[in-house]
Amino acid sequence: MSFNAPKKRFGQNFLHDGNIINKIVAVIRPEPHDHIVEIGPGRGAITNALSQQVKLVDVVEIDLDLAAALEERSWNCDVRVHRGDALKFDFSALPLTNEKLRLVGNLPYNISTPLLFHFLNTAQLFQDLHVMLQKEVIERMVAPPGSKQYGRLTVMLAARCEVEQLFNIRPNSFTPAPKVDSSFARLIPLAEPLVSDELYPAYKQVVTQAFGMRRKTLSNSLKGTLDAETIESVGIDPGLRAEVLSPEEFLLLAEQL
Repeated sequence: MSFNAPKKRFGQNFLHDGNIINKIVAVIRPEPHDHIVEIGPGRGAITNALSQQVKLVDVVEIDLDLAAALEERSWNCDVRVHRGDALKFDFSALPLTNEKLRLVGNLPYNISTPLLFHFLNTAQLFQDLHVMLQKEVIERMVAPPGSKQYGRLTVMLAARCEVEQLFNIRPNSFTPAPKVDSSFARLIPLAEPLVSDELYPAYKQVVTQAFGMRRKTLSNSLKGTLDAETIESVGIDPGLRAEVLSPEEFLLLAEQL
């Protein structure tokens, strides 16, 4: 089957490395009854490998030419193609064949962070999420407090899920080769989220404001939202910077709003 050249506007880098594809399937460990949702299937390399293991894969593809080619292809299982933007896709509208969805995606690097938050807005739908992203982004997702990579993304993800970096992928595993290394990660939604739905807006506000001026102390970066006395009242030194606080400490601050 012939495919059109990759389209720059969709940030397309197609995985072609069979060893990496096998490695991806091995860490996902799909079971026949699993309901897989794949984001950005591209030319169907991972879809094809997954279709050998499960009975149903829903794929979401924004490129209409690729979507049409995927629909014409013969698969080893039922592959349902959804044409559209994953950022606007309503996962709750999928007819469930299992209690939870398992998401897999080679995510466009230019919209990776908004996509992650979109998935986690309906975190309760997912058993787990396996995503391929720019290595630098995944290092930020798993960074410990106090490290250079630790930031807003780390803390916001920690409110909803556990993140594990699994392995790195070299540029030559893709067509065309990206200019950066990639990495593969697993996100498991927490059975009991660290931050409740009720507190989430306050948590987001505190985290965003604190990291918006990450080189400043909390008493300066949170000025107008929380004063030094309030910060101190929950056992946190207002002279600290955002990058040394744990997600649990951000939650304490959010509770003061």
